[in-house]
Amino acid sequence: MKHDELVGQLQHRAHLGSRGEAERAIRATLETLADRIPEATAHHLAAQLPPEIGEYLLHGTAVRFDLDDFFKHIAEREHKTVATAAFHARLVFSLVTQVVSSGIMLKVRRELPESFGMLFLPERGAGTQPHHAHA
Repeated sequence: MKHDELVGQLQHRAHLGSRGEAERAIRATLETLADRIPEATAHHLAAQLPPEIGEYLLHGTAVRFDLDDFFKHIAEREHKTVATAAFHARLVFSLVTQVVSSGIMLKVRRELPESFGMLFLPERGAGTQPHHAHA
């Protein structure tokens, strides 16, 4: 999947008004993920994504924080509510999973606490925004 297609897919699935909003959601999610996983894992994941998207994973800090803080960081970067950020993060993970190898996604999953598992579940009801951050 190319950059424009990935951004377009997120815009459609999240019912966003512009490609810029979709790009912001992708960037916020992946930059926050890069802050949460080891640099080597982030670089392996970035290598399998379109370069314009993979670059968001290249400058993380590998800091430990929980799922609630993960969504809060995304919300701050995206300038959205935590619930909206959680919804967008779930969709971004779903799209990234379609683009990269299952091996790298398994590696990413192993780097995160159990509570992050909901980000790796098959997408249910695309287009249905959760009522709260843990939906």
